[in-house]
This record gives sequence, structure tokens and C-alpha cells, in this order.
Amino acid sequence: MRRVLLTRSQADNVRLADQLQARGIASQSLPLLDLQPLEETPQQRSLMLDLDRYHAVMVVSPTAARLGLQRLDAYWPQPPAGQYWFAVGAGTAAPLADYGLPVQYPQQGQDSEALLALPVWGELLQQDGLRVLIWRGEGGREHLANQVRAAGGQIDYLELYRRQPGTGLVSGLAAAEAAGVTDILLLSSQALRFWQQAAAERWAEQARWRCWVPSERVATLARAAGCTDVRVCAGADDAALIAAISTDHMS
Repeated sequence: MRRVLLTRSQADNVRLADQLQARGIASQSLPLLDLQPLEETPQQRSLMLDLDRYHAVMVVSPTAARLGLQRLDAYWPQPPAGQYWFAVGAGTAAPLADYGLPVQYPQQGQDSEALLALPVWGELLQQDGLRVLIWRGEGGREHLANQVRAAGGQIDYLELYRRQPGTGLVSGLAAAEAAGVTDILLLSSQALRFWQQAAAERWAEQARWRCWVPSERVATLARAAGCTDVRVCAGADDAALIAAISTDHMS
């Protein structure tokens, strides 16, 4: 029987575990990342106060959406009109839409490449003086920035959180091995790095677990690190993960 190690936040893992259990799939929870909100700097405050100067805002994760909306609410009684709002997937788009923002996101794929494939970007990248603000954690999402800069546009970052290793990773991975884990959700390059570091001398064994990843980019990194069984889901949201794992489980 397959057993999946869920590695998102504890709340996300509980929700996913319930959905997997309903489909007869066992799981365990071990958050690989601890997302710590960053204190606002004067430069970041200026970015929010100048929000109306940007043609588009891109939000890269549900955490970035939640933390960014807190700052938006503090500085703007009403969001600036006429801006484009983008999210990398449905899970990130949901809190933005609930806030009342006209957010767009790709229906297929959940990465910067899929986002840039939206037809509106053909128009935006032709715009003189294009300015795009990206809400994100520290680092990441350079593909979009490079495309905007190549078109003569400007990118600024509102970095809202820091990724740190989750607590108890070494003992948690050992417990997962002892429980017979066969699969792992691996949703980012940072998660891969923290997993590999915590596995240490057990990496050769754990790298044989079936890795469920959200994109070809993460799949390439996982294979390069030594993972031998990598499966690409249609994205990182609950629906994409559950669909991929449950379909595999039934085959």
C-alpha cells in the first residue's frame, strides 16, 4: 500500500490527508518549509504607497497573497483602478478574488511560463515603460522578471516572507521511513533542498520515493538531485495533487 508524505503547511496537510483518506490513500504530515513573515522595510512601504504606478501585480503563492493583502488593506482603502492582477494558480488567485481584485491566472499549468502564456501578456510586453510588481517570498520567479526586462520593462519585488526548514525534519523523515512511506509531495526547489539536507546519509534511500512535483522545472531539479521516480502533476493546488495521486493509486 502506498503512503504519501505531505510536506506543505500543517493546515494544508490536514486538508489533503482527509481527501486522500477518502480515496483509500494513507499519508503522513511533515512540513518541509516554515514560512516566516518579514518585517516591513521603508523600501517595501514605498512600493505599496506607489502601487498605482504599476501596470501589473503578480502574486506567486497563497502566502504572498495573504500577507500582501494585509499591507494593501493598510495603505489603500480602495485598490488602484485599471491594474492587471495575476496569480500563478487557482489557490493563489482565490484570496485575491475574494478581496475583489480582477485577478487572472492560467487554467493549465501553475508557473511563470504558464502565466506568460496568457494572451494579455502579448499586449503588456509591448507597452512602453511597463512596470510590474511581484509579491513573493525571498528569491524565486526570475523567469517572468527576465521576460519583462527583455521587453524593456521594470520589475520590483515585494518580498513578504522567508523560507526556513521545518522543525524536526531529521526525526520526521526517519519516522516516515519507519512507517513505510513510498511517496512524497515536493512542491518547490527550497523544499527539495531542505529534504536533501535533512535526509543526509539516508538520501540515497529516500531519493527512491516517488516524488510528486507541480512543474517540469521542479522535476528537472529533483532528477538532478538523484530522485529516481518523479511524477509531474498539473499544478500545486489541491485538485491537481489529488487527481494525480489518486489516478496513480487506482492504476
